[in-house]
Amino acid sequence: MAAIEQLGDWLGEFLGGRKGWFRRPQAGIYLWGGVGRGKSFVMDAFFAAAPVEGKRRVHFHAFLQELQVRMQDFAGQSDPLARVAREIAGQTRLLCFDEFHVHDIGDAMLLGRLLKVLVEEGVGLVCTSNYSPDKLCPNPLYRERFKPAIALIEKRFSVFSLDGGEDYRQRSTELEAWGSFHWPEPEDGGALIRQQLGLGDGALYDQVLEVNHHPLRVHAYEPQRAWLDFTELFATPRSAGDYLWLIEHFPQMAVGGLGRLGDYPQSVSQRFLNFIDIAYDRALHLQLYSSVPLEQLAEGGNAVDFARTLSRMRQLKAVPVVATPERG
Repeated sequence: MAAIEQLGDWLGEFLGGRKGWFRRPQAGIYLWGGVGRGKSFVMDAFFAAAPVEGKRRVHFHAFLQELQVRMQDFAGQSDPLARVAREIAGQTRLLCFDEFHVHDIGDAMLLGRLLKVLVEEGVGLVCTSNYSPDKLCPNPLYRERFKPAIALIEKRFSVFSLDGGEDYRQRSTELEAWGSFHWPEPEDGGALIRQQLGLGDGALYDQVLEVNHHPLRVHAYEPQRAWLDFTELFATPRSAGDYLWLIEHFPQMAVGGLGRLGDYPQSVSQRFLNFIDIAYDRALHLQLYSSVPLEQLAEGGNAVDFARTLSRMRQLKAVPVVATPERG
């Protein structure tokens, strides 16, 4: 309730413009807190109610992918990012940005300069994050380059910690599952997966798809459904745009071959976490098949943000795989 009140007060002041010669309204609200605390819920409720023309709600990975695509339109011109940011500002009065985080230098450079231009152009911003502003970019290799963006947030945004001490996603009886988690993975050559995914007689098996001009081998697919392998999806370099393409074409998806993330390089684990972020935001109906229980998935790994991923995966319906008894 306190967060909603602060959002309402800020929006009224923001839409009212300057209150005096020396005072200008805050550029936005920065909501941060632990996983499952209701940040996205509050922001989405605010977005739905805000009486603003030209409002947008975006998710971290999809929005960065959009920026990169739009920057290609200005290839060869000076400062393509600033040009795209001004385009966005010309179309958007209120931008709600979910899952704000910074884990690599590319994201840091894009987000830092984007924020600066949007604030200068007068776009109202509401951001949610699992991190306080000063913890946004912990990697010392490029933290110095992101410090101006942190300073901008701390100076021009109202920073609000939203954390009642409970992960609401753990109330599994009150939340609708967005898919299923199957353990242990069946050893029947995939017959159970094909059945549970609902693949029909027209499904194509052992195919190679072109995903954003890159090959991706799939166990099987048909319109709206695909059965994929963990290693094929995450062990080779793939972008958020690839995962967005797959979810757009196959809103029901089964992924087999999961194991302990600690058995893979950090880059593989991070791609899996990015995929779960995107899948959750885009309401993918996901079936995961794992060789280890959910609580052991992250053992030995060092992927960043696994707490958020685990919270979301706990919303998957747990389906124990029972071996078919042998007939005598």
